Amino acid sequence: MPRTYQDELQFIERISPVEFRIKKGFVPNMNVEGRFFVNSALEKLMFEELELSSRTSAAGFLPAVKQIGNVASLPAIVKSSIGLPDVHSGYGFAIGNIAAFDVSNPNAVVSPGGVGFDINCGVRLIRTNLFEKDVQPYKEQLTQTMFDYIPVGIGSKGIIPINVRDFEECLEMGMDWTLREGYSWAEDKEHCEEYGRMLQADASKVSTRAKKRGLPQLGTLGAGNHYGEVQVVDEIYDKYAAQKMGIESKGQICIMLHTGSRGLGHQVATDALVAMEKAMARDNIDVNDRQLACARISSQEGQDYLKGMAASANFAFVNRSCMTFCIRLKNFSSK
Repeated sequence: MPRTYQDELQFIERISPVEFRIKKGFVPNMNVEGRFFVNSALEKLMFEELELSSRTSAAGFLPAVKQIGNVASLPAIVKSSIGLPDVHSGYGFAIGNIAAFDVSNPNAVVSPGGVGFDINCGVRLIRTNLFEKDVQPYKEQLTQTMFDYIPVGIGSKGIIPINVRDFEECLEMGMDWTLREGYSWAEDKEHCEEYGRMLQADASKVSTRAKKRGLPQLGTLGAGNHYGEVQVVDEIYDKYAAQKMGIESKGQICIMLHTGSRGLGHQVATDALVAMEKAMARDNIDVNDRQLACARISSQEGQDYLKGMAASANFAFVNRSCMTFCIRLKNFSSK
């Protein structure tokens, strides 16, 4: 018999005004407890989502609280399945759901749902020496130039010239490739995670189909919640942090780019999920949700995914770097 909403609440305990504990038994096979951190507004949404799911059997994403619990059931998870303050329902893992696994444990797994389909989706902030008064008269021209040189939308194609051989190198070299080709400044790497290059990347672990999807998309924004924005600094709360980012005063103009590994990363994740479903059957791995398909980290499927995932992450670093190049060259050059 399905549990009622009140039954579900018996497994969730408030620890503090912003922290909740999900007890074992909330979902089957939990190896550790769950934790999530939310403010009052998100707390309301989290519990409304759980209440709705307890009253309906409609298909769709599970409530984020359930997803946090399901992640807690994965083999060799360490300490807790945690939901960060932006937590909301996602694919397998909730968005904002993190977990650590003991790689020395032979049962430890890797799950593409924990990484997501847009591998290394991220933002890049480009500071300028300009202020709002400098660009106000040219807003329309500036916007049009950004559209001209940074393609947007599903299936958009970039303007960065690249052949198949170079593409293989960019997947393995990351921002070292953009430095070599003149699309990045040396100091750019200092401001990127992993210095813009994941060293375990192996382009041979990226399928031909994934490469075909990614090749024409280098230097493109994509669709969904991706964006390119001209932003104005309207407040500085931490002067030290702002100075580290080159933010000097209010009114300064910055450009923010939000995108990831485009169709290449999506295909790498899709390919891995197919391979991992077979590996799960072979290795007798059971999960609460099919979207949590996974493989032993030490298995061939696990290692292949990690290497292909790293190559996808490098592509995302290169993608943002190429767009940064276009922004610097076309929007803020002296010409």
